[in-house]
Amino acid sequence: MSVDPMTYEAQFFGFTPQTCMLRVYTAFQDYLFEVMQAVEQVILKKLGDSPACEISPVQIRKCTEKFLGFMKGRFDNLFGKMEQLFLQLILRIPPNILLPEDKPQETHPCTAEEFQLLQKEIEQLQEKYKTELCAKQALLAELEEQKIVQAKLKQVLALFDELENTGRDHGTSDFRESLVFLVQNSRKLQTIRDNVEREGKRMKIS
Repeated sequence: MSVDPMTYEAQFFGFTPQTCMLRVYTAFQDYLFEVMQAVEQVILKKLGDSPACEISPVQIRKCTEKFLGFMKGRFDNLFGKMEQLFLQLILRIPPNILLPEDKPQETHPCTAEEFQLLQKEIEQLQEKYKTELCAKQALLAELEEQKIVQAKLKQVLALFDELENTGRDHGTSDFRESLVFLVQNSRKLQTIRDNVEREGKRMKIS
């Protein structure tokens, strides 16, 4: 098989010429094996119809394998020549031919330096795109969090409104002032409880 990658031909065909030849070689080889198996079966059947025949199936198999080896060697030799002809004359694009997608190179040729600069610019743009994509995803995630917080805040405000309406129904004029008063009294009660607990501990110690 040829070691030339033939990348330009692969661009045109959609597959490498070497791959094509390998598949043809494999198909011919498989067909040769199938033919030899069929021939062997025919020989065995003919010998089976002749009780006086002294040739055993093992001998027939050895002869079949030997003949198959001979045929494979001849086939490999012929196929090697055929492969060279195909790869050089049929599946090769001449060096003076450009594919349609490469035609702009004729009117806008670029040097190796310019090509490297273009490659570098493409890489920079790809990195910039990745950065912007990550930033966009982060912003979307933050927006989702803000939506969740806003929904919870609405629930809290609705609860306060409900409590305020309940307070009005029971004679409380300002729910917010009542809530502040309640919090202050709760803190006072907590302070008194802490003092009582400390005093109780001190008395137990003494």
